[in-house]
Amino acid sequence: MGAGGCGRVWPAGDALSGAPIHGMVFGMATAKITITLEDDQVEAIREYVAAGKASSISAFVKHAVGVALFDAAGWRTMLDDALHQTGGPLTNEERVWADELLRDPVKRKGAGKNRAA
Repeated sequence: MGAGGCGRVWPAGDALSGAPIHGMVFGMATAKITITLEDDQVEAIREYVAAGKASSISAFVKHAVGVALFDAAGWRTMLDDALHQTGGPLTNEERVWADELLRDPVKRKGAGKNRAA
């Protein structure tokens, strides 16, 4: 199944090609939401729409979410495969270590201290 569970994998160029995006499944449930983006991101999306590279802001964002979900699913599959090859799920200690390693450096304890220049 494609990104977002809609049964359709969106090629990378659909929202940016200027061609109308089709593919809504008849009866497919949708929801309007509010999102917050940086001003420069909104302006960049508006420029794509104005140039005809995306049919609408909504279509651009919908495509971007689909790509991100597809990418996340790929990473999940790769992680599951790697864990399977190396002994199964993470232990609690390994998870704590990984969480600490991946945490925002600003929030990490002692981040940046005692490092060579």
